[in-house]
Amino acid sequence: MNELEEALSRLPHGSEFRFVDRLLELDPGKSGVGELKLRGDEAWLPGHFPGEPMIPGVLMIEAAAQLAGIVAQCDPELGALPRLRLAAVNRAKILGAIRPGETAVLRAQVEGRLEGLIQARATAELDGREILSCGLVLSGA
Repeated sequence: MNELEEALSRLPHGSEFRFVDRLLELDPGKSGVGELKLRGDEAWLPGHFPGEPMIPGVLMIEAAAQLAGIVAQCDPELGALPRLRLAAVNRAKILGAIRPGETAVLRAQVEGRLEGLIQARATAELDGREILSCGLVLSGA
């Protein structure tokens, strides 16, 4: 297992709720780039929306938070935080959608840490166009 695969395996989520499909770049504790692919066979997809399936915006935010968590948990100087969770979403803008067969590029950057709190910014892009921008706060015990 290479460094990127190992970092991705640190996500505590089960495969059913893992939205970072692949980690492309990692600067541990600072930033990362990953992919979110909408396969088209997700159990919830036919209901969102019938005839025009797309990923819900909250799941794009979840994917961004998962990537930010990977970046933070790999910090070689500060180490991993137990039970790291999404605590807040700030200034979220959902500017587009991901449809079956499409792959979005996620980017996350840790902007600061204060004890068990991590502040991050994240985006998602589809075909070079930004479709998500948000601030995130992660909290660990």
